[in-house]
Amino acid sequence: MKKIRQIFMLLLLAKFLVSSTAYAQMTSSEIDQLVEEALRKFDVAGAAVGVVKDGQIVHNKGYGLKSIETGEKVDQHTNFAIASNTKAFTTAALSILVDDGKLSWQDKVKDHIPEFKMYNAYVTENFNIQDLLTHRSGLGLGAGDLMFFPDGSDFTIKDVLSNFQYFEPVSAFRTKFDYDNLLYFVAGEVIARVSGMSWEAFIKTRILEPLDMDHSYTSLEYISDKSNVATPHSTETGTLRAIAHFEHNTQNINGAAGGIFSNVDDLCNWMRVQLNKGKYGKNLEEQLFSERNHNEMWKIHTTLQANPNPRYNSHFAGYGLGWGLSDVNGNMSVSHTGGLPGMLSKTIMIPDLSLGVVVLTNTSEGGGGLFAAVAQTIVDRYLGLDDFGWTARYEQMFRNRQSRGDSVTAQVWETVKSANTDHIQASSYIGIYEDKWFGKVEVFLKDARLWFRAYRSPKLNGAMQYYKANAFAIRWEYQDMNADAFAIFSLDEEGKAQSIKMKGISPNIDFSFDFQDLDLQRIPNK
Repeated sequence: MKKIRQIFMLLLLAKFLVSSTAYAQMTSSEIDQLVEEALRKFDVAGAAVGVVKDGQIVHNKGYGLKSIETGEKVDQHTNFAIASNTKAFTTAALSILVDDGKLSWQDKVKDHIPEFKMYNAYVTENFNIQDLLTHRSGLGLGAGDLMFFPDGSDFTIKDVLSNFQYFEPVSAFRTKFDYDNLLYFVAGEVIARVSGMSWEAFIKTRILEPLDMDHSYTSLEYISDKSNVATPHSTETGTLRAIAHFEHNTQNINGAAGGIFSNVDDLCNWMRVQLNKGKYGKNLEEQLFSERNHNEMWKIHTTLQANPNPRYNSHFAGYGLGWGLSDVNGNMSVSHTGGLPGMLSKTIMIPDLSLGVVVLTNTSEGGGGLFAAVAQTIVDRYLGLDDFGWTARYEQMFRNRQSRGDSVTAQVWETVKSANTDHIQASSYIGIYEDKWFGKVEVFLKDARLWFRAYRSPKLNGAMQYYKANAFAIRWEYQDMNADAFAIFSLDEEGKAQSIKMKGISPNIDFSFDFQDLDLQRIPNK
């Protein structure tokens, strides 16, 4: 009887294991349904999803449209801008150089780039390679991103290297996480100077080619046949529309912070080398970067608040080298997102489950809701969790956030519409103003209206409309992203403007529009 009971218990256990395994697998047809629903809910033109499990590609597919203008469909080879998911390629490149013995993680940046200068002497002297990658510089969120957001500016890597000295820190060095892009440009310059080749050339020859990522590129300008490149889209003006690609000029600034274009087919290879601790090839006989440096990239260097959601029972969170790190249900999670105008992406890996998921989208506003809902639903299934209805939850969060932002901006423009401008003397504001890192801007009359334009960033130009007190609201001609801003003047005793401070109008403005970091001072008339 005891033996029969043991056999019965083993059969029950086997049945449980079989049913649990079946539950953990999300079929391709289920992913299809998930993504198609999310495309509709979030008003996204197109998307692509890749899933790697136990070293195999188990799902690899495109959805929706490359462009609503052409009606061409997305497939698994369609290229999207992966934006900040590029950062992990930059840290992998540095890992390779460390393995080659050409630099150390603790090398001082100034030893490789003597002209590198931060906001004080101590930070300049002690800033090391890892400080470039871990968002702990002491500078504020997105500091200096206006040098390349929106695209079309003439700022160079030389400007980036010299302009850090003009920023005011918001926290002590190495004490607080504040996401930045500019220091990744510096990391790209380190790669160039140490390796003797550009960041673009190094990524191509040392990473993309060995991993057979044959249809991935370090910039849009290197794609000669753009027939299978997704077109970016936006709903910023109310309806889904195609917008221009973000033009990244690699002659001015390298793409180390967000330049790569790739597709889910190639990115599955990228996730596999990550999950295999740097090993790749048919029998994993090749090593892209050492396991030691793999561990360094997947080690927390800057701590963050753990996700309070009890669903995942998370205890820690932080940023490694180009990756966000946390625990979910006792499993390590490695992830990153990326965003450019009309292009959003997410990569997430659960190494304990040998699982990787990548989601690419070609629509700004709703793309974030789509990539979050799709990725989390797939991961949850493999974690053995119940269906949490992520698509509906993220749709509600997305709509609520959008509604709150729209309410704020609508109130601003309503105030502008009804403002009394009889007391405004345009001549008091006209002039040229200069910021130490951003350069000159001009306030002038155009068609009898005050107008603002930035000399070095041509897309930042637009009509200035009186708001209240000494503040004007600027509606940029550039509307691919939510970036309209206030210009707040300081006046002298005669009522003549002497300086301008700026800030975004919408609470949903992208952090890369760091208008708040500008200190524009009037240049006296000669």
